[in-house]
Amino acid sequence: MRRRLTLAVVLTCTALTARAAEVQVAVAANFAGPMQKIAAAFQADTGHTAVLSSGATGKFYAQISNGAPFAVFLSADDSTPARLEQEGQAVKGSRFTYAIGKLVLWSPQAGMVDERGEVLKLGRFAHLALANPKTAPYGLAAQQTLTALKLWEPLSPKLVTGENIAQAFQFVSTGNAELGFVALSQVWQDGKISGSSWLVPPSLYEPLRQDAVLLNPGKDNAAARALLDYLKGDKAKAIIRASGYTL
Repeated sequence: MRRRLTLAVVLTCTALTARAAEVQVAVAANFAGPMQKIAAAFQADTGHTAVLSSGATGKFYAQISNGAPFAVFLSADDSTPARLEQEGQAVKGSRFTYAIGKLVLWSPQAGMVDERGEVLKLGRFAHLALANPKTAPYGLAAQQTLTALKLWEPLSPKLVTGENIAQAFQFVSTGNAELGFVALSQVWQDGKISGSSWLVPPSLYEPLRQDAVLLNPGKDNAAARALLDYLKGDKAKAIIRASGYTL
């Protein structure tokens, strides 16, 4: 009886292993942290493995257009996945918004950034970090914010531009810039933000609707489709909310 039970367990594990697959995922830099947690839960629950690559949305678009073998794309905007879909590089009907991001002006120094963002008008700093507006949606949101405040030109000499939002955050966290525009998810820990910050009013920039899409290399990949379904589930949503995003 014990041998039969052991054999049944082995056969079950073998079947699960056989069905498990791997999926290559391109992840916008702002969502890299939350996606690592989701990927771990996804693997524990399904057996599938999500291999993550993070970077700027615009650069991922160029890579995908040039044949990069990503199966799933988690963008920092909704326009890039829509464009890929229109160009026939993504599976039609697979696109959906997995999170809505928030922009924050942040400094690790207490008292550096006030709650109304007046520090930008006072200009008492040497460097202000942001992501590249041409390739990173959060960088574009920062540019839109400064433009709305009529500060884009006055502050241009002080701007330090990162390749993506992760690099912009690195500039500020290491002290190479006294403050910078980052994603709320990068500084949101246990329901609060360390240092000092200004949560930028959404009226100052276009909504950061972040869309996911199934790319052509993943159309026959069971793990890719399973991951997109998982992102819509309660576990993933809980992680997304806890990371400072809305749904």
